[in-house]
Amino acid sequence: MGRGSTLVEKIIARAAGVDRVAPGQLVTAQVDLAFAHDSSGPRRWAPMLRELGVGLWDPQKVAIVSDHYVPAVDAESARILKLAREFAAEHQVGAFFDMVGICHLVLPEHGLIRPGAFVAGGDSHSPTAGAFGAYAAGYGATDMAAIVATGETWLAVPETIRVEWSGRFGAGVAAKDIMLFLCRELGMDNAFKAIEYGGDTVEGLSMAERMVLCNMAAELGCEAGVVAPDRTTFAYLRAAGRPVEDEAAALALASDRDAVYAAVHRFNAATLQPQIAAPHDPSRTQDVTEHAGIKVDQCYIGACVGAKIEDLRMAAAVLKGRKVSPDTRLLIAPASQKTTTTATQDGTLQTLMEAGAVLLPSGCGACAGYGAGVLADGEVCISSTNRNFKGRMGSKEAQVYLGSPYSVAAAAIEGRIADPRQFLGEAA
Repeated sequence: MGRGSTLVEKIIARAAGVDRVAPGQLVTAQVDLAFAHDSSGPRRWAPMLRELGVGLWDPQKVAIVSDHYVPAVDAESARILKLAREFAAEHQVGAFFDMVGICHLVLPEHGLIRPGAFVAGGDSHSPTAGAFGAYAAGYGATDMAAIVATGETWLAVPETIRVEWSGRFGAGVAAKDIMLFLCRELGMDNAFKAIEYGGDTVEGLSMAERMVLCNMAAELGCEAGVVAPDRTTFAYLRAAGRPVEDEAAALALASDRDAVYAAVHRFNAATLQPQIAAPHDPSRTQDVTEHAGIKVDQCYIGACVGAKIEDLRMAAAVLKGRKVSPDTRLLIAPASQKTTTTATQDGTLQTLMEAGAVLLPSGCGACAGYGAGVLADGEVCISSTNRNFKGRMGSKEAQVYLGSPYSVAAAAIEGRIADPRQFLGEAA
């Protein structure tokens, strides 16, 4: 008796040119899109490609985004950015996005992530693209150099963990709380597995919130995170100017009813509380009430996972009509220029600025320990970013807590970790 295929297995089988694959099977996959940023891309690839005497296998299937060293704060940053720009021009890179935002948001904004695609990214949070029903994994610089030279890579087909969420979020709860909860419940050592998110809660999420789920598959230790494509996916891509030509084929990517999973977990979103992860590990998560009262020096809303327009709106819902405490500082680094533009047009940015937030450039910034917002010895920060490893945001002697934009904004008002629900009520 045969077995059905998971979403991940279907995508890999297509990329490998075979009818079906099974977990553990070694295959060679054709890559549909390869991307990297200024830190992981050209400065790493150029010497290897030069030594091999080759160029890019298909410049139209390679994307480069400058997001780590922007804007340049010293001569070394400027050199790295200059190299990226020259590489993109020399190799006629089809999609080069310079200082317009973080790669994991910029590529979807331009409709470059497609359902069913096999995507290779030069960053650990490349699984973000799985929100569109793509297989997207992160690769190191050497592997990425080989990929952009040949257009293919080998992999062992991962098992899939299925996580289903049912019910509706309460006030002050978001997809970020799901992921902090899962880091605690599933742990961070799920190597050689993919994670598939489903259930009516997930089906009701926006693409931005689905991207949070898939982004933090990296924190779970998974190879990839995926959500089956649906009408929400198609609507997003139409708005981006890149509609899906065959929606029926995209819908057929969904896992078969008789697909076999490594494990299936079911949770109730209606009972989920706002979550806070303590230093220095996203799995050290508890309900916000367990951390309430901890004084914070800095509140940071930024990064690919935590500074999209939806995230800024969450913060604005908490901050509207209120002020940032004089005992802390609130820094906001929108994930893209488009995010900033939209926040300006719809009044979100005005709400944040009137509350006392400080606006930073779009880019990875303090999340990756670059530029403005890094922490000094002994400072405590609550952040909407995805990881809080020691030294990640500056000093190894700093303490970083993780929360949703709701929770970060609540802490900004109080000057200490606080429950965002007190500022939202039942209307949130």
